[in-house]
Amino acid sequence: MSDARSRVASHGLGDVIHRTASRIGGKTALIDADAHVSFTFAELDAVVDGIAAAMQADGLVKGDVVLGALRNCWQAIALPFAAAKAGIVWAPANPLLGGAELAALIRLVRPRAVVAGSHALDAADSALEGAGAGNIVRLCVGARAPGWHDVARWTDHRGTPAPVDVADDDVIRYMFTSGTSSATKAVMLTSRAILWQYASAIQGCGMTADDVELHIMPLHHCAQLDAFCGPDLMLGATGVVLVSPTPARIIAAIAEYGITKLFAVPTTWIDLLHSPEFDAGVLGGLRKGYCGAAAMPVPVLEEIARVLPGLRLQNLYGLTEMAPFATSLDPADQMTHAGSVGAAGLAIEMAILDEHDQAVADGVVGEIAFRSPQACQGYLHDEAATAALFRGGWLHTGDLGYVTEGGRLWFVDRIKDTVNIGGEMVASREVEECIYALPGVHECAVIAVPDARTVEALWAIVVPRSGRTLTPDEVAEHVRAHLARYKVPRRVVIADELPKNASGKILKRELRERYAGVTSTASPRRTPTR
Repeated sequence: MSDARSRVASHGLGDVIHRTASRIGGKTALIDADAHVSFTFAELDAVVDGIAAAMQADGLVKGDVVLGALRNCWQAIALPFAAAKAGIVWAPANPLLGGAELAALIRLVRPRAVVAGSHALDAADSALEGAGAGNIVRLCVGARAPGWHDVARWTDHRGTPAPVDVADDDVIRYMFTSGTSSATKAVMLTSRAILWQYASAIQGCGMTADDVELHIMPLHHCAQLDAFCGPDLMLGATGVVLVSPTPARIIAAIAEYGITKLFAVPTTWIDLLHSPEFDAGVLGGLRKGYCGAAAMPVPVLEEIARVLPGLRLQNLYGLTEMAPFATSLDPADQMTHAGSVGAAGLAIEMAILDEHDQAVADGVVGEIAFRSPQACQGYLHDEAATAALFRGGWLHTGDLGYVTEGGRLWFVDRIKDTVNIGGEMVASREVEECIYALPGVHECAVIAVPDARTVEALWAIVVPRSGRTLTPDEVAEHVRAHLARYKVPRRVVIADELPKNASGKILKRELRERYAGVTSTASPRRTPTR
């Protein structure tokens, strides 16, 4: 293909904002509620061009890496699109990581530049020193520090970047896995994967240009950045960025900006429902709601349907390696198929595989697997893990599920969260669903603790609702009344809170580590989890 033909036919991640701006340049694209700034699509397009040109002026070239350690802000959205335009790889890291954790990521991806928020500067300095990273461009958002330039060096730059040929399968993003169950890896994503994911998310989630979305989940995860923010920018919808998503701030932002669309993990929806600031009138302005990153307990779905009957709610399932959207349950199916995570997206083939990687019949539990142009390129510098991910010509998720009529997927559990009770396999999610149905429960997590007699024992860590009191015996008796005896937790811990990562996912790995050395026959007690 000639260079001219290639340029005419190309469409990569770096083209998205420019092409939306060419259609509706005067429409508001992005509002940063904390910085009190907003951008039309034309203005955002100019900023993205300027950042890409500034990256090139600082000597960055195609294939170089920029690592970000940013809380939610408008820069966390503009930077990945600018990097993609120049063929540069954006690697967003959790801004709450410590110096040693950041150093490990820096050694893994070897960035040419680091962009950090003021809150992350100490950790970033320590990380750069610990990783032995010397000649690196250092930019900060917020307070200045010795050795760091203001990010305005890039964001205030005006100019047009030199054209860069970015092929569909060139890697333009490293997304770090959340590390809830294993060591962090860098997932390699391409424009092809991300843009096909946009198509699947737009079609599967009923997204439209008139949406006004509140971005509250961390933008260093691809769920908020790519399953929601990116499709919004492609369609021409308006996004509002919020850095501290407390229930009070979420509710206030919904009222102030006329928010119609919200994506959140189950713990955030639960916090909203149980907040003293809950206002059905304000939250009733939401037309579209989405839940992902973890399975929404059925009792919570029922509560949402009761108190917010006008909300078009969808359960989603996905993973970073799929960029990340994979399945969605239509709003009309929320009650008739409560607990399902829906059907595969537009460009996705799904299978349930046995231990020999053979497809199983409908209704049989196995490992969830996919084929799709959304699939990542694998894990950076980890050929063994990449080979395991793609074995047998499928992308293996490490999750258990089964499929029923209409190709609907039912998530059972993470393979690592399935508990072996004397040879009987118990899905921790089934026990959690039961506990959530007990009045007074705010959150819970069920984990496996090693046991000399039964291989593993079930433990339940339960957080009561504010102002409510629960006892371990109440929880155990409730489960005993609804499930088989071997599914009753050996021990119930009443806790003040559960450990979570930045996206709100409960860290079962941390709970397993915390209780691994404690005998499963110890007496119940109340304990904080941090």
